[in-house]
Amino acid sequence: MTFSLVACDLEARQWGVVVASRFLAVGAIVPWAQAEVGAVATQAFANVSYGPRGLELLGAGASAQETLDRLLADDPDGSERQVGVVDAAGGSATFTGPECLDWAGGRTGAGYAAQGNLLAGAGVVTALVDTFEGTEGPLAERLLASLAAGDAAGGDRRGRQSAAVIVREVDGGYGGGTDTLVDLRVDDHPDPVTELQRLYAIQDLLFGRTPDDQLIPLEQVQAELTELLAKVGRSGPVERALRDWAGRENLEERLYDGRVDPVVLRALRERAEGRA
Repeated sequence: MTFSLVACDLEARQWGVVVASRFLAVGAIVPWAQAEVGAVATQAFANVSYGPRGLELLGAGASAQETLDRLLADDPDGSERQVGVVDAAGGSATFTGPECLDWAGGRTGAGYAAQGNLLAGAGVVTALVDTFEGTEGPLAERLLASLAAGDAAGGDRRGRQSAAVIVREVDGGYGGGTDTLVDLRVDDHPDPVTELQRLYAIQDLLFGRTPDDQLIPLEQVQAELTELLAKVGRSGPVERALRDWAGRENLEERLYDGRVDPVVLRALRERAEGRA
């Protein structure tokens, strides 16, 4: 009743899962991940304990295949399970029990495992894999592009209801206190994959990262900032006024000392011109 992609980006040190289903709040059941440990998708007649137990095994040094084998060995209902696992080194494994509902199956490659059951056909998993392998950029964006491709290929043959994406990175969470870089869910929606993409676009605007070489030295735009901030009712030292305005707009994660994120500058221009 679900199709998912479990994957990692070893260069960025990120692990994540993306999933969609004709099932309420699939994000509460299927996706599990931990930075520098790995990721797990547990689905079909899902054994939710596979998530925390799988991460525990991966954290203890088990490979993706070893983790999968251990989970299934301890489960008398393993023939009804479907699982995908990626480990800390990018190893991957997938399993589809013989009692999963057709079409059901999965594929693995370097750094990913794709799987699904109750699908329109094998083309759904093929679309997940081909898109992931053929797409560049941040892991979250590759996962979402793959999910959209699987959805376009037919997805869950019963229809659409929910979708989710998670990405974990050490200190990737808000303020750097957790590994929750991305954690978005659409629990009940007629077009959940498109809605998930919309939510991610908002998250990327507010919390995304601009490369250091694209940040603008404050002195280069100080005069413009002073004028723009005055138009939105902020005065005083530029950096303090900018921090006050950005904090009110939920853009505080894009603030830097002595430098200006072009995303913040663009948002300020739009606000000052009355377009936002």
